[in-house]
Amino acid sequence: MTEFQINDPSLESQWRALILFGKNSATYKFAFAKSLLELIDEEVTMVSLADLAKPFSRNITEHLKQSDKQGNSSSSRFLNYCRDFNNGLIEESQLLLQTEKLGFVNVVDAFQNVNGGQIPNLFYEKDYANGKKQIVIKDDLLKLKESFHFQNFEQETEARWNLVETAWNLNINPNLLEVKYDETASLFFLESDFMRRKDITSVRDSLNGYQKGKCFYSFQDISVKKGSANICEVDHFLPHTNKINHSNAGANINGVWNLVLADASINNEKRVKVPDIKFLHRLYNRNEFYISSKHPLAETIINQTGRTKEKRKAFLQKQYDIAKANAIQTWSPSIELIGNF
Repeated sequence: MTEFQINDPSLESQWRALILFGKNSATYKFAFAKSLLELIDEEVTMVSLADLAKPFSRNITEHLKQSDKQGNSSSSRFLNYCRDFNNGLIEESQLLLQTEKLGFVNVVDAFQNVNGGQIPNLFYEKDYANGKKQIVIKDDLLKLKESFHFQNFEQETEARWNLVETAWNLNINPNLLEVKYDETASLFFLESDFMRRKDITSVRDSLNGYQKGKCFYSFQDISVKKGSANICEVDHFLPHTNKINHSNAGANINGVWNLVLADASINNEKRVKVPDIKFLHRLYNRNEFYISSKHPLAETIINQTGRTKEKRKAFLQKQYDIAKANAIQTWSPSIELIGNF
């Protein structure tokens, strides 16, 4: 069990743990996850690998068009077939045959594992008996459709995929990576002496999973889906009105470490107030979730706040003290549900 799941055994938390913290040796797990989400939406209870090959290969080929590196291996027969399809060298029927044969070799077994063990509530089971190759969808996977958070899962998966493939394709020392925040476009992007600006993904989509789909302050459900009545806003935990003081103390107030998602009405309450100190511990935990989930957001937060847990705690406390020294009082939300991180 990851720290992310402590005090939170929900199905939503287990799904997010697989997406955010599962092993990343290839991006197949993201394509598989998006395929499973399609099955949930269609309420399918059993699916053959032949049928699963279509959504799975579609997701892989679409990402290959944007980022050619989709795994740590130096070569992949399956990815080569996907590239051949994109280049018009093979027909879709041939791609689907090779996807069924090669695409699921490891991902079906590996997907439900995190930190070396399976999640408590399995979402599917293999059924390869008597020459069949299919997976049986379990009720716990179908129950996810009933969750408020189901609407966010596809965007969260896509955002995580974008972050992973960006790190692989840049081929830059992680210590030099700095994910930056575009407040106007609400995007994370990369820019350095080695490269021009590269937009990575939506800030909302990237942050939501690490907050378990909850408002950082009130712990109410929030959405990242455009048009939703519950769509969240991006907030600076420590207000940027005192950014010069923070900058003098070695901090970028626009850094990933200081960005959280909040319910719109709660964010309107907060404005430029400094949150009560109890929320500082939640910010630390949220940042540690990032760090457990690998590059590039992880390295960015480490670069911004410190290479050890002790240094990161000291950094946050120092920045909090600076903000509080310039505030008349601290703030707590008018609505506050019980949190679990």
